Amino acid sequence: MFSVAAIPPPPFSGFELGPFAPRLYGIVIAVGALLALQLLSRRYTARGGDARRAEQAGLLALAGGFLGARIGYVIPRFFASDTLTVVPFSERPADIFAIWQGGLAFFGGLIGGALAVLIYLWRTGTPFGPFADAIAPALPLAQAIGRTGNYFNQELFGRPTEVWWALQVDPGPAARAGYPNDTTFHPTFLYESLWNFLLVGLILWLDKRGWLQSRGALFIVYLAGYGLGRGWIEALRIDTIERYLGLSRNNWIALAIFVGALTTLWWRERAVRQADTV
Repeated sequence: MFSVAAIPPPPFSGFELGPFAPRLYGIVIAVGALLALQLLSRRYTARGGDARRAEQAGLLALAGGFLGARIGYVIPRFFASDTLTVVPFSERPADIFAIWQGGLAFFGGLIGGALAVLIYLWRTGTPFGPFADAIAPALPLAQAIGRTGNYFNQELFGRPTEVWWALQVDPGPAARAGYPNDTTFHPTFLYESLWNFLLVGLILWLDKRGWLQSRGALFIVYLAGYGLGRGWIEALRIDTIERYLGLSRNNWIALAIFVGALTTLWWRERAVRQADTV
């Protein structure tokens, strides 16, 4: 059911150009990380911070994030796959380090990056609030750009659909997902990319308006916004077979982050306004 207006698969594949196409996944992620680092540095400097310290913290966030994202992806798939298309890593241990093939768990990356930054800020005596507000739009910017790399790997597409923006994939990925060659799918990686671009705009708009008073509030907005978007996008994906009450593991994590962040934001803003009235 190819659609005339559907998004075509990449014009090349790793089988045609050797290892080049899979490497585009890493190149796209690197571009997103570089632009995010520049945005972080500018915003932190504008808040009176040290640009060098922002760059160091940003690089540590990237390193910790990549490590945590890979660990978070590999661990649940080491002995038994929880997806439709992934062979357990215990049967292909060399692929544990093949990040260019794809396979980064965002929530693992968030934990790894956050821990790296928190340790750095603590050791250098740097306040967390200003840095958190500075990095808030940089994170979804990196994700918005990096997610497009999944297009070149032909992964993380959603369930079949015939909408005009549906995604076409090559016969191999379609067959591994258990569908006929002419099936078109929801481009869920594109949905997440567009959602993150909107989140960047929302955070910058809220920052300009100055409505949020508590330190680190913009970072909490990012968590709430990403959790909300990831929650509904995750519901469209078909690469996870483990379900709990009809939702995937990442579904539940995303919803928990959304509720927790929204509650925390309300509580912190309320506390600041009450303190101002005393």
